[in-house]
Amino acid sequence: MARYDYICTSCNRIFEVEHPMDARPDAVCPICGSSAQRHFASSSIVFKGSGFYNTDQRDKGSSSEASAPEPHSCSCENCPRKSE
Repeated sequence: MARYDYICTSCNRIFEVEHPMDARPDAVCPICGSSAQRHFASSSIVFKGSGFYNTDQRDKGSSSEASAPEPHSCSCENCPRKSE
């Protein structure tokens, strides 16, 4: 069930009605009993700054290219990475 805002056509009060998303009920104002219609309002959420896009999720220093391998510091004689 979803909650929707309705506005009374007589007294202009805004109230909530809970009903399934596919239902279109005949809403009635709980104060004066007049008919009401669905009320659409803008969201109060404001996104500011970075971090709201896929590209903003990466670290600033990383890139899609392979980074240089770290220097090898093993002192074994038979180490396979010694040639790097």
